[in-house]
Amino acid sequence: MFTLKLIAVLCLLFSCTRDDDSIQRIDQIMNIYIKNSAGQDLLNSNKAGSFIGYSVNDQNGTSDVAPVSIPLRMTTDSLYYMEYIAGAKRVTLDSVSPENRTYRSNMVLSLRRTINNVTDTINDTMEIQYRWTPAVFQVSKVIYNGQVKFTKEADAPNSINTVTIIK
Repeated sequence: MFTLKLIAVLCLLFSCTRDDDSIQRIDQIMNIYIKNSAGQDLLNSNKAGSFIGYSVNDQNGTSDVAPVSIPLRMTTDSLYYMEYIAGAKRVTLDSVSPENRTYRSNMVLSLRRTINNVTDTINDTMEIQYRWTPAVFQVSKVIYNGQVKFTKEADAPNSINTVTIIK
């Protein structure tokens, strides 16, 4: 009987150990701010010249219309931003090795605003690149309308990634 109890206690002890090396850091949240060159928040629909609405479509989606939900949030000092966590399909961009891969998501942002009582829609493109290793999955680069707007080194700590677009 003592032997069975000893085996049970040993099994319990070994099952409770943690292997910290097997935990993958996930760092994929992005806060996207859109401003003009004067610094005006273009996501605040109450300000003249700002966007009154937007929609996002996944270019890698399973159909032509593949909406991505990116909610509008506001900071404590009343700046609006789009909070992107996930939702667009990720496809392999390259696979250096089984232990180091780059994925990408491609989206079209349709930004609507009214100027002189005419609603105008601007279609912009955004590519998000992700770095994947057994130790980390993180946003590594954001390309907006063909221009790099954000980069992150592989050893950078986890954080909410801030991307500012100037229009």
